[in-house]
Order: sequence, then structure tokens, then C-alpha cells
Amino acid sequence: MSTSLIDLEHISKSFDGEIVLDDLNLSIKENSFVTLLGPSGCGKTTTLRIIGGFVQADSGRVIFDGKDISNIPPNKRNLNTVFQKYALFPHMSIAENIAFGLKIKNKPKAYIDDKIKYALELVNLKGFENRNINLLSGGQQQRIAIARAIVNEPKVLLLDEPLGALDLKLRQDMQYELIRLKNELGITFIYVTHDQEEALTMSDTIVVMNQGYIQQMGSPEQIYNEPENAFVADFIGESNIIAATMVQDRLVEIFGAKFACVDEGFGNNKPVDVVIRPEDIDLVEPDKGTLVGRVTHLIFKGVHYEMEVTTPNGYEWLVHSTDMFPVGKEVGISVDPFDIQIMNKPESEDEEAVGVNE
Repeated sequence: MSTSLIDLEHISKSFDGEIVLDDLNLSIKENSFVTLLGPSGCGKTTTLRIIGGFVQADSGRVIFDGKDISNIPPNKRNLNTVFQKYALFPHMSIAENIAFGLKIKNKPKAYIDDKIKYALELVNLKGFENRNINLLSGGQQQRIAIARAIVNEPKVLLLDEPLGALDLKLRQDMQYELIRLKNELGITFIYVTHDQEEALTMSDTIVVMNQGYIQQMGSPEQIYNEPENAFVADFIGESNIIAATMVQDRLVEIFGAKFACVDEGFGNNKPVDVVIRPEDIDLVEPDKGTLVGRVTHLIFKGVHYEMEVTTPNGYEWLVHSTDMFPVGKEVGISVDPFDIQIMNKPESEDEEAVGVNE
């Protein structure tokens, strides 16, 4: 018996003969913040719309709270959607926008008034009832769209890139607002974005998608620190992804130098890919490093310096450090064994694009 609130079972979808989702399986727990993350065209928005009932899957089932809702229209599902463009009614006041769904359900006026007041307080817009939608900022309009959704008391709130139209500072502010709302409301959030930092900041669970497949699903820490393939490692944050040889358990050879690591079970002298995050590289004196290179590029990023260190084989290592090493300086490269992530090397180029949807 599933303990999840939503189960997508063997979902497939094509548009004009092009496969968008291919036998996708996904379970979402109640009261979680799940982000569908991936590049444009990966299938994340289609997945959200299938959950919401706006798109019909070619095959498979959508199970919601133990019931098959695959053929139930959007307005009959106990969930609400907030779109990037908000879809607010410009000829209505803020109160009228928020009350729209409740009036359709023929709720009493006193009930509606209480819900409007509650929702506006929740999104920090108390006293805005009679204002015109067109006079609000983008961030305020987004809050009204959320208020209109939550007054219907959905068990799930679907958010389709709702912060995409906002500037950076306002996006960051709204990220924390959404986390607060989710915690206060105690409902399930399913969020779509292509912004990796946004996903890492907000989510309990991240579902990384590419070409209609789930590449990896896990906590932000798991996705960032333990990528399961080169696509995830490259898409989430910045990485050095290097072809290497697993000499034996806990020992990997990179460009002729042997680095201690903690991974086991790959076999002896097997080709692997190594992932090392830029912030996990320590630059030391040349005689103290496992590899020696030279700083060839330097940028100050505010909280750290970003450097490229080129080793004799020509590979340019991306390094983030709070210490500055000037261009031209010879340095040693050292990495803690726990910061070296080993991955099986794909047998073909196509395999890199294929994830596991189960």
C-alpha cells in the first residue's frame, strides 16, 4: 500500500510524434515540497499539467490520495495551480480575484469574507482588498495568485515557474515566502523550475529531469553531493567532471596521479567519471599537492574567488576559494577523499541522457 499522496504510474506523453514523457513513475509524499527541475523541454511542465488535469497522458495513471483521477477535470481535483503569468482578472479588485473560486462553489458571503481576510494576512497583504490588480507590483500580483489558490483549501498546490517574471532580489524574497507558506499551510507543494539554486533553496525533494526521464530524485544534499550521473553533476551547480581510472577500492587515478577516495565496488583498473565540486578543491604549495598546476584565470565573485588552474595535460580545473592565488602562480591541487564522487562511465553517449523512471 502506497504511503504517498500522489503516484504517477507509467505516464507517457507525446506531442506531434515527439516523446515528452516516457514511462515515468513518480511518488510524492504528503506535506512535502517537491521540485521538478530540468532544462527546457525536459518534461517537467508536462508532468505538472498532467497532475493538474490540464493535459491528458497518452498512457498511465494519476493516483491522488488512493484514487485514480486520470479522467477527472481540473476543477474537480483537490489541488490548485499558480502559473507564471498569474492569470489574474484585471477588471476585478483583489478581493474579487481571491473570491472567484469560492463564489463558483456558492460559498456564503460571510465565509468568503473570512477567507479573503485570512488569505491576505497569510501573504502579508492585509488591507489590500479593494485595490486594483493593475496597480500592484509583480511580487504582489504573485502573492494574490497564491492567495486565490489557498482559499480553496487544496491538499496540493502546483506552481509552474511562478517566480520567472520577477527580478533577482524579489525572486529570492519570494522563495523564502513560499517556504513559510508551505510550512504554515501544511499542504503539499509541487514546484516547476529550471533554476538550480531555486530548487536547492526551497525543496524537500528534487526530481531532476531530462528528455522525458527522471535522472535522479532525492534531497537537495543528495542531488548536489552525490550525483548519480554526469548530467546531474553538470546541471546542478558547477563541477569538474573528469575521465579517470578506478585503480582499486578507495583509490582513483586522475591524470596519472593517485587520489584517495571513499568509494568501493567499481572493480580494479576500471574507467570511471570523477566529479569534484570547485569549492572542494584545496590549493596548496606545489610540493603538498597531489597534482601541480598553474593559475590561468581569476575572477572575484564577492564571497569567493573563482580560478582556473591548468594542469600539464591541459585540463582547466574550476576552483572556488576564499583565498586568492594570482594568475601565473604555481599551485598544488589537493582534495579530501570524501569530496571525490565516483560514477560509472556510460557505455555509450546515449546512455548519459537516459535516466531511471522507476
